[in-house]
Parts: sequence; structure tokens; C-alpha cells
Amino acid sequence: MNTRQQQLDAFNRLLDIMDDLREKCPWDRKQTLESLRHLTIEETYELGDAILDNNLNEVKKELGDLLLHIVFYAKIGSETGDFDMADVANEICDKLIHRHPHIYGDVQVENEEQVKQNWEKLKLKEGKKSVLEGVPKSLPALVKASRIQDKAKGVGFDWEEPHQVWDKVQEELAEFQEEVKAGDKEKIESEFGDVLFSMINYARFLDINPEDALERTNKKFIKRFQYLESKATELGKPLADMTLAEMDVFWNEAKKL
Repeated sequence: MNTRQQQLDAFNRLLDIMDDLREKCPWDRKQTLESLRHLTIEETYELGDAILDNNLNEVKKELGDLLLHIVFYAKIGSETGDFDMADVANEICDKLIHRHPHIYGDVQVENEEQVKQNWEKLKLKEGKKSVLEGVPKSLPALVKASRIQDKAKGVGFDWEEPHQVWDKVQEELAEFQEEVKAGDKEKIESEFGDVLFSMINYARFLDINPEDALERTNKKFIKRFQYLESKATELGKPLADMTLAEMDVFWNEAKKL
């Protein structure tokens, strides 16, 4: 692996390239914080895909793309005189030191859970009115539910045993079924949301990341469905003209692969 100096040299090289691009490239000159935002989100999802695929070479590339965006934002900030790369780095360094008093202070902790609880307590002391303020509003709903539950747990608002959470899941499922029978669309949607929220909570107690679990299922379905499509193509028969029984044959083949 590279030495610390080689790592610093590489980062300095990136900063120099960013200076060049911002000065000489018409596209790079035109970018703003707002115009880069959606691209950054896209790059973050691409990194997530690479991690789930366990493709370390792609992880390296996608990390580079994200690092470029961070440097890009810092460059724009320096041009407006609001902040630069040093400010960004020092800000996170100061935060990490402040929120790890068990490393940089005299606080004693026994486990990971105590570290999380101290983290949330420190955030409240910093002026936040709610532990949930740190959950971004634009997060996808499934990820947001996980973060909400994690943060509530950080201040002790949580179930004690997994079976209690599973009982809650069963309770929410029963309420959902009642509303389905009643046929009120608005109440059905509300109860369905409660079911999902309780299932996400249960996943947390089983140490399962629900976002990762669902995405792996998405990938599995895509792979099997595309196998089904390829077999239909080999037969020269559109999927729409196949019976469910015919499709099931290939679907079961895909499951065995």
C-alpha cells in the first residue's frame, strides 16, 4: 500500500487538477453546488451498488468519483470565500475529536452501544433540539425509517427484546388486514406504512440492514427475470404470449443457477 506521504501527494495532485479544470474547462467552470447535487447522489448510489456486489475495484473507482465531488464543492466554496478544503477537513476533524471523548478525553465506555448513546447526547448539547434533526429530509423512506429508529435507540427509546418487536409486527399486520377488508384506501396505506416501519425495526434487532436486504432481492429478481427473458427469446416467443406455467419452468431454472 501507499505511504502516508504518497497518499498526501495524490490528494494534492487532485487539488491541482481541480484548479486546472475549474480554470480551463467550460463544463467544470459552469458547475455550481446545485448543479452537482444530483450527480453526487447518483455517484453515492453507484458506490452502494459496488459495495453490495463486493466489487472492490469498482468501489475504488466510485470512491474516487465521490472524492472528486467533495474537492469540487470545496473549490466552489473557496471561490465564494465561504470555505475551502482545509476548512472542510478541519471541521470534520474537530467534530470527530469532540464526539469521541472516550478517545480524546477522559470518558469511559464499555461497548459500541455506549459510544452511540454518547454521540447523540453530545449532539443535543451542541444545540440540536431533537435527536432526529440529523436525519436528512430527502432520504428514501426506507433508509430514513432505519435512521430514525437508530437515533431513537441512541437515547434509550427502544424495545428490549426481539420477540417484542415481532409481536408488534404481528399486531400491525392484523390491523392492516382489517383495513384491507374495510376497503378504506387511505387507512390501508397508513397501516401498510406501519407494517413496513415495524418490519424495518425488526430487521434492526436481527442486525439486518433492510435497505441492503431489499436491494439484494431486487438484484436477485432482475437476474432471474432476465434469464426468463433470454429463454423466451431463444424460443422466439414474447413473454406476453407465454402462460404463467411456461414462465414458471424457466423461473425455477433461474432459481437453481
